[in-house]
Amino acid sequence: MPTIELLAAHRDELPIIENLMQFYMHDFSEWLPLKIAEHGFFSIHLKDDYWRNPATLPFLIRVDGELAGFVIVDDDTHIAGAEHNIGYFFLARRFRGQGVAQFVVSVLLSRLPGQWQIFHIDANLPAQRFWARLIPALSAGKFTCDHRPVDGYPCTFYILRAPASVA
Repeated sequence: MPTIELLAAHRDELPIIENLMQFYMHDFSEWLPLKIAEHGFFSIHLKDDYWRNPATLPFLIRVDGELAGFVIVDDDTHIAGAEHNIGYFFLARRFRGQGVAQFVVSVLLSRLPGQWQIFHIDANLPAQRFWARLIPALSAGKFTCDHRPVDGYPCTFYILRAPASVA
């Protein structure tokens, strides 16, 4: 089993996440009409002050010490009462299917108790399969589903509560 680390990203590591965001956008271009700009990169339009928002929590994912991806938790929620949202989640393809993503989500839920919304666009079939398998397992079946569009794209939302850890 590989050593998986979920590390809070420091301010000077944000450019690493922004670089990795190009691969995230590349993957998403299969399901959304994202365009490559004339300079050869996808244009990334984060919300104003996204990195300054105290609820925006960026993490780097390392597998056996090697950079493998990133995840960003934020408070950009679409479900009333939700406190946490996985805004971005990228894992390099060679690390997929090895339990890394499941480990990362499990750690996030244990570190950040409260009401979560986790959603995917319905056209993203790999995400659809991943979340449909993982959410019931991590929540002991205690979750609800909602379907609504985001930016005009049909999405599936999972709503669950991560309990506070008992020390």
